[in-house]
Amino acid sequence: MLKKILIGLLILVVLLGIVVFVLTRGSAAELSVDEVSGTKPTLVDADSELFPTVRIASPIGWEEGEKPTPAKGLAVQRFAEDLDHPRVLYTLPNGDILVTLTNRPASEEPEGIGGAIMKFFFSQAGAGKESANQLVLLRDADGDGVAEVREVLRDDLDSPSGIAWRDGTLYITNHNALISFAYELGASTVTGDAKKLMDLPKGSGHWMRNFIVDEAGENIYITVGSHSNIGEAGPEIEEGRAMIWEYNIASGGARQYAVGLRNANGLDFNPLSGELWTTVNERDMLGGDLVPDYLTNVPVGAQYGWPWLYWGKNLDMRVDTSEYPKPRFIEEYTRRPEYALGPHVAALGLTFAKEGHRMGPAFANGAFIARHGSWNRKPPSGYDVVFVGFDERGSPLDEKPVPVLTDFLTGDGETRGRPTWVTFGNDGSLLVSDDTAGIIWRVIAPEAEPAPKLEREKVESLPPQRELRGDPSAAFSDDYARETGGN
Repeated sequence: MLKKILIGLLILVVLLGIVVFVLTRGSAAELSVDEVSGTKPTLVDADSELFPTVRIASPIGWEEGEKPTPAKGLAVQRFAEDLDHPRVLYTLPNGDILVTLTNRPASEEPEGIGGAIMKFFFSQAGAGKESANQLVLLRDADGDGVAEVREVLRDDLDSPSGIAWRDGTLYITNHNALISFAYELGASTVTGDAKKLMDLPKGSGHWMRNFIVDEAGENIYITVGSHSNIGEAGPEIEEGRAMIWEYNIASGGARQYAVGLRNANGLDFNPLSGELWTTVNERDMLGGDLVPDYLTNVPVGAQYGWPWLYWGKNLDMRVDTSEYPKPRFIEEYTRRPEYALGPHVAALGLTFAKEGHRMGPAFANGAFIARHGSWNRKPPSGYDVVFVGFDERGSPLDEKPVPVLTDFLTGDGETRGRPTWVTFGNDGSLLVSDDTAGIIWRVIAPEAEPAPKLEREKVESLPPQRELRGDPSAAFSDDYARETGGN
């Protein structure tokens, strides 16, 4: 009996070895990340892969005194370290910093041989550890840029992600629910039972559930990623996923706010337009140059195409439309994203430059984004923090992302860390969580004055047309003639 068990284990190990060997071969990307970035990215023909290309940069941590390389004029230091997989950061009104120490839910680990392979790759990427499930408070009481106070506010959460506080209420998203607690600023614990506000699809597949509360404190917008790559697990498991939900605090009601977003993560409101923006991780196994992850605004009712379309009207022929029927007219109403962030960069944290930031005039207007880094591209992409400049109307400039923090990658197939989330501290510094290294970095332009408030552009609305004037068909014919050159 023992002999049979040992033979079975040997066969399993050999099979896993063969699979790992095949997956780590893969084809190299032909374009640079910058070529697949910006408002007009280069999109190559799709190259469907039977097996994903796997190239994981193994995290090795930062040596004492080591730190990322900041952009010119910026300085970086360790705000906090020795944290257990820090992810989402949130700044309270009193200046305290909250962080969720978290990882994928143990209850949703993949099973079988495929699950064993995925677990192996998770561990290689530094994501195989058990979730600490903690909410931690960090405080820099003496203003030296280092948090000397550390308090565990809660240690019974379930793969928590998003954090927000309003009027004595602390909101948290576990992988499967939006919950709340009573919490007074400055307290060293969060007591009492959680109040469940809204169930969320459990965190199988893409498990993070980030959210943001609107400026009026009325609605909460929650990201829920897909279970699968392109719907291959069937439509039932994707119910309520690949979208942003809107939860109304007063009524407790919820609605689907925007759909077709494979794995939305970072959320912030554009200070110049008031629009909601998000970062999205796009699909895999179309080669190293497709599909770019992106940054985009999210109007109510928007459709971004997943799983049938990507980057506007590009059809993904791999989607089984007999299992996952394509909605009528989806090509006509699918929105094209605003800005490509590069293929497989795993864009996560997002924050716009805000009043009071001290990043200097080069970063006065735009968005800071943590690119967590690829697991399936040769060479690796991401593993940095970048800045996307915006114009005075609140739209991305036709420029490439500007590096803010770099040199996480060693150049030898390893990485010192993986930037995950970004937020501004009350002192104007940019805080960056580095989950595999267990560090929160503090970035600032030491000589910069606090930035002034960006003024929103005021646009006069056209008066409503209350009666039909002229012949509508004639107007349509004139427009059509102009667009077609009269032919």
